[in-house]
Amino acid sequence: MSDVVENLAAVRARIAAACARCGRSVDQITLVGVSKDQGASAVEEAYAAGLRDFGENRVHEAAGKIGPLRSAGVTPRWHLVGHLQRNKVPAALGLFDILHAIDSQRLAEAIDLQAARPVSVLIEVNVAGEATKHGIAPSELPGLVTGLCRLANLDVRGLMTVAPQTDDPEDVRGVFGELRRLRDDLGLRELSMGMTGDFEVAIEEGATLVRIGRAIFGPRAM
Repeated sequence: MSDVVENLAAVRARIAAACARCGRSVDQITLVGVSKDQGASAVEEAYAAGLRDFGENRVHEAAGKIGPLRSAGVTPRWHLVGHLQRNKVPAALGLFDILHAIDSQRLAEAIDLQAARPVSVLIEVNVAGEATKHGIAPSELPGLVTGLCRLANLDVRGLMTVAPQTDDPEDVRGVFGELRRLRDDLGLRELSMGMTGDFEVAIEEGATLVRIGRAIFGPRAM
């Protein structure tokens, strides 16, 4: 058994334990394996082990990976979990099934204009107000949701955030709880939050998608 397969099994066990602690079903959690900087072979191993959702941070890197994988019969659902620039929208629409980090009306309008069909999107919220992070302020969220819902080719599914880095995941429980509150106030469904260092707390606070790279794939390979 490869390290990827063993790691994936361990992550799934941790997800199940987190769900048991908070009375949720594992069926409520989508595990997104973030394959940034990993070779296609690592994706193939995880796919063969049953993982069906993969995330990439950069459109350019994904373009060189997704095409050959599709030709090899590896056809998961692909998530763009990193920031999307407007000039990369056409390429992203041909690669990804869901975009996690929409953070402006201008970007949303570029997607709406160039999409041939409705695109599933999440709005990135900078809950902690970190200057180095993308995402809109919570106070701007209702207005952006209203604007996006007017666009025929956007399907606004929920919210996404990247929590501050910390040695103790309990330190960011409040960030996840606030994103859940914002989601609930807007009547949306999905919460993309939680990564390798904090995904169990994110699940306990309501995450429906967790984005996990290092715990599955190990150190970056590329």
